[in-house]
Amino acid sequence: MADSGSGGQDAREDCLFCRIADGTVPSYSVYAGDNLYAFLDIHPIRPGHLQLIPRAHYPYFDDLPPPLAAEMVHLGQRLAAILKELYEPPRVGFAFTGADVPHVHAHVVPLHDQYDLTSRSYIVEPDVTFRLPPTPPEAELRKTAERIRMVLGE
Repeated sequence: MADSGSGGQDAREDCLFCRIADGTVPSYSVYAGDNLYAFLDIHPIRPGHLQLIPRAHYPYFDDLPPPLAAEMVHLGQRLAAILKELYEPPRVGFAFTGADVPHVHAHVVPLHDQYDLTSRSYIVEPDVTFRLPPTPPEAELRKTAERIRMVLGE
């Protein structure tokens, strides 16, 4: 098994996803590798909605070592191909998240509707509407992009 990552042993004992990965909390496993674990989301947006987690504890996406992040994306692609075959969606979404459980995880979701990844299925009110946020002025967009490129070294 992979090391405990940046969180250490205490994080593993307190972390729901660490306990799912080590089998102390039951899950509907679809993949169990040395570094990664994938299982069905128990509150799926669509049938086949999967959670993909590293076995090592990393609280946030930006804590992941690049090779592990690449391995997660590759497994996500493999799982997406399977979901396309099984559920015939127009596309499959892949999104790293982490707001609800502080352990890196990615959702792999068959997308049949434009709102599937925005989780409209969790909204109770039937008449909720969405609108795009306003587009910032072009100068602000250029400045933001320039700042990110500068820090990135591009």
